[in-house]
Amino acid sequence: MKLVVRGVVGLVGVLALLMAAMFWLNPGLPAARLGVAALDALGFATLRADMGGFFAMAGILSLSAALRDSARLLTAPLLLVTLALAARIGTAALEGYTPAMAQPMAIEAVLVAVLALGRRTLTAA
Repeated sequence: MKLVVRGVVGLVGVLALLMAAMFWLNPGLPAARLGVAALDALGFATLRADMGGFFAMAGILSLSAALRDSARLLTAPLLLVTLALAARIGTAALEGYTPAMAQPMAIEAVLVAVLALGRRTLTAA
């Protein structure tokens, strides 16, 4: 069981790093898929820094946690994704829910579950 959880957490890390790379190399494409657009160079820099940084940090820590069998390294990515999901739920409550919100919320809910399971399953030290 622990080996499977480590594998899934590692996969989450690799996928997050791929998302970071997409934001760094061509930020307009993944941003557009998320309903965001850059207006100028500052917007592209912000997408690379904020979105790319978010995914890079989550990816680095998740992959490191899987490779090192360290539950502790999952604390930050778990908090990052949980806060992102909470913000989406808040947006749905304040601005109204649209069907386009379902996919990112579902992905984040699954990630929270995987990272929380990893936090419970991997070695605590």
